[in-house]
Amino acid sequence: MAENGAAEGAATPQQLQMNILGQFIRDLSFENVMAQKGVGGEVQPDVNVQVALDAKKRSAENQFEVITKLTIESKNKVGGETLFMLELEYVGIFNIVGVPEDQLHPFLLIECPRMLFPFLRRIVSDVSRDGGFPPLNLDNIDFVAIYRNELARRQQAAAPAPEAVN
Repeated sequence: MAENGAAEGAATPQQLQMNILGQFIRDLSFENVMAQKGVGGEVQPDVNVQVALDAKKRSAENQFEVITKLTIESKNKVGGETLFMLELEYVGIFNIVGVPEDQLHPFLLIECPRMLFPFLRRIVSDVSRDGGFPPLNLDNIDFVAIYRNELARRQQAAAPAPEAVN
């Protein structure tokens, strides 16, 4: 007799499990351009943050590598001189079980980066502070919007170009 009143032989949905097996900085670069070039006077920073995401299946079963790449450039609003540049590639290794195949791609590029974001935020804050600037505390990143924008970009790129009319 099956437990919990489930009929024997009936397929039961697998419980979702996500574990972070590891996380690390793959690449980090910080350049204090302001100190190198001697930018002085009134400084009003304007910060531009670009986010790129990638995910790969690992050789071990149910394991995936999710990469978040940040490119941050701070420029002076007055004059437009670059103050600093920060590039960070942060990787999380996840064990994921129970996510249907058709939902795995968005799960990897939305939920996994969301889990890693507090660690990214701390690294950016520490590095910018240690680089001679006030700590840069990143606003929350909308990974759903990034995912949707990337899908739209890919669909547009895949669409055939309209033929020229002579």
